[in-house]
Amino acid sequence: MKFLAPLTLFAAFSLTTPALMAAEQAPELTGCAAKRQAISTQIEQAKAHGNSEQQAGLEKALSETTANCTDASLKKERENKVLEAKHEVSRRQTDLDKAMKKGDAEKINKRKDKLAESRKELQEALDELDK
Repeated sequence: MKFLAPLTLFAAFSLTTPALMAAEQAPELTGCAAKRQAISTQIEQAKAHGNSEQQAGLEKALSETTANCTDASLKKERENKVLEAKHEVSRRQTDLDKAMKKGDAEKINKRKDKLAESRKELQEALDELDK
């Protein structure tokens, strides 16, 4: 009986390994293809939850993405978003510096929170740039 347990585990592992390897070898989609795939996934979720209004909106978005999206335009859009986020971080840093000069602890904390939020948005924009 103890002999069968390792044998069973080995058999189960050997059956799942090719599927896992295939999933790892599949190239990750980027650009417009990734955007279309993400919308398609959201459409399936909307269908599963019976949300026909959301599904219709997503199908329209998928149609527009298919018709108008180019990898170059998407990259430019994402670069602009990064640039805007950098400006926002800079503006928030200036606001924090002014609050620190005045010494108002409440304003300093608010400005720090806003700056942290802006930095998070910048990081998200940078992460999106690589997709």
